[in-house]
Amino acid sequence: MAFNGTWKVEKSENYEKFMEVMGISLVKRKLGAHDNLKLTFQQEGNTFTIKESSNFRTVEIVFTLGVDFDYSLADGTELHGNWIIEDGKLVGTFRRKDNGNELKAFREIIGDELVQTYIYEGVSAKRIFKKA
Repeated sequence: MAFNGTWKVEKSENYEKFMEVMGISLVKRKLGAHDNLKLTFQQEGNTFTIKESSNFRTVEIVFTLGVDFDYSLADGTELHGNWIIEDGKLVGTFRRKDNGNELKAFREIIGDELVQTYIYEGVSAKRIFKKA
C-alpha cells in the first residue's frame, strides 16, 4: 500500500541513453525526456491499477501480481510480462514482442520518493518521483 497515491517525475538519470538502447528515435527521446509523467497507484490486495499521465498520453493499466499481461510503451513498443513484489519492491519482468529481449523494471519507495529503475541490454536508467 506504500505505493498508493499520485507521483510526479522530478528527475531522470541516464534515461535518454536507455531510450536510445531501446531503439526509440531521437525525436521521441527528446520528447520523452520531458514528458511530465505522473503515476497514480491504487492497490487492492494483489491487484494494482496504475494511471500513467504524460504530455503524450493517459493510460490505465490493471494487473494482478504474478499474472502475465500485455502492455504498450508510449513509443508503441509492445511488451508481455508481469509484476511481483520482492523485498518491498515491485519487480517487473517483460519481454519485447518484436525481438524477445528482456526489460526489467523496479519500483521502490526510498524515503519520500518513488524510484523507478529500468534495465535493458545492460543499460540502466532511473526516474525519481515525488508525491504530487
